Amino acid sequence: MPHTPTQWIDITAGADSYPGYLALPPTGRGPGILIVQEIFGVNEHIRSVAQQYALDGYVALAPDLFWRTQPRVELGYTDVDRAQGFALMQKTDLQQATEDLAAAAQTLRARPEVIGKVASIGYCFGGQMSYRLAARGAVDAAVAYYGGGIENALELAERVRAPILFHYGARDSSIPLDAIERVKQRFAGRNNAQFHIYHDAAHGFNCWARASYNQRAAALARGRTLIFLSENLSTY
Repeated sequence: MPHTPTQWIDITAGADSYPGYLALPPTGRGPGILIVQEIFGVNEHIRSVAQQYALDGYVALAPDLFWRTQPRVELGYTDVDRAQGFALMQKTDLQQATEDLAAAAQTLRARPEVIGKVASIGYCFGGQMSYRLAARGAVDAAVAYYGGGIENALELAERVRAPILFHYGARDSSIPLDAIERVKQRFAGRNNAQFHIYHDAAHGFNCWARASYNQRAAALARGRTLIFLSENLSTY
């Protein structure tokens, strides 16, 4: 199996710096991707996602979004872990976190391994942050997997000029279908947004460590994401 070198690096954010998990492709170079965590931190699953995209030829960086409150936290998926993750999310200033992610995008662009463009892929809380990062104009393309709270931040939609891809599960109790419809309506008539709804999938369907993991939906969404990235980050 090809080797994907990995390491924790420092991301400069203003006068501070914070950690991010970097995975390099076997060739050593490629377009950049920010992998934006769920509420569970840069845990084993998020690190594996970064490695997965590195094997696809991308330089993948997973920033530690909770570094201001609990650096390098790694949570599982029990009720206790979930409660801790929600508490950390509630302590997170979304504007500040967006700026932290913008700094991570700039860190990626400055690395010699990165060729050309940078995208973001976020999951759950990270899905909303990927959307916010696109509205900030900090990435060339964005993907939001079951991004909770996007439907409550639709005032940002008009600022999203980069291509954006949304994945939702129809059985997601956290994001009901009417919330998804509000997001779709806000992007209606625009050619930069794609939506996919997976009818047999619940919240967190991409994560193999969660009870809600749905292999079919995860594989289909990943294939669509790779096509989206190849179309929007191509250096050829």
